[in-house]
Amino acid sequence: MMQTGHESEKNGDNRKQHWEQVYQQKTHKEMSWFQENPATSLAFLSACRIPFDAEIIDIGGGDSLFVDHALKMGYRNITVLDISGAAIERAKARLGADASKVTWIVSDVTAFKPEKKYDFWHDRAVFHFLTLPTDIDRYVKLVSESLNDEGIFVIGTFSEKGPEKCSGLPIAQYSEPKMTRLFSSGFDKIRCFEENHVTPSNKIQAFLFCSFKRLAA
Repeated sequence: MMQTGHESEKNGDNRKQHWEQVYQQKTHKEMSWFQENPATSLAFLSACRIPFDAEIIDIGGGDSLFVDHALKMGYRNITVLDISGAAIERAKARLGADASKVTWIVSDVTAFKPEKKYDFWHDRAVFHFLTLPTDIDRYVKLVSESLNDEGIFVIGTFSEKGPEKCSGLPIAQYSEPKMTRLFSSGFDKIRCFEENHVTPSNKIQAFLFCSFKRLAA
């Protein structure tokens, strides 16, 4: 059945309420996706030779430590987007004075309207929470329209070996062929690989990471 715009908007409102509650009830180290050192995500910055003055956006960055490490590496133009205002405030408090070096946006990614284009779009563990076809289509279009020519898109989702639910919500699992088909228009795939993430409670979650380059128009 095709979802209407109203249904998609309602789903977004429900997502926001859910994540505000999650971030008010758990510390960042209790989140299943927590990483003290997000080494895989950071490695893409070096592997793709992202310059230090590049415009970077971390989708669903919340209070993850990706932004902390990216700042320490020397990146200067970082935007963090998250659906939860509570998550953003926690990240700001943790960074202290360095928080002023970051652009913070509270928004559901499917409602996000960028005011500029980016050179590096990073999403670890947001996309797989979008299960409505309309939301998935919006996301794919948003990435395409928000990246500069030859910009890099990096995405980490649960693989087909991963869990079917996370944080009490259903998720969508992805394989390399499925992800490649989704971003076949306007993108050139760089690489995909699977990786296991060990959660703070010592559970194994199977992830798929893929990187793409935005083709020149």
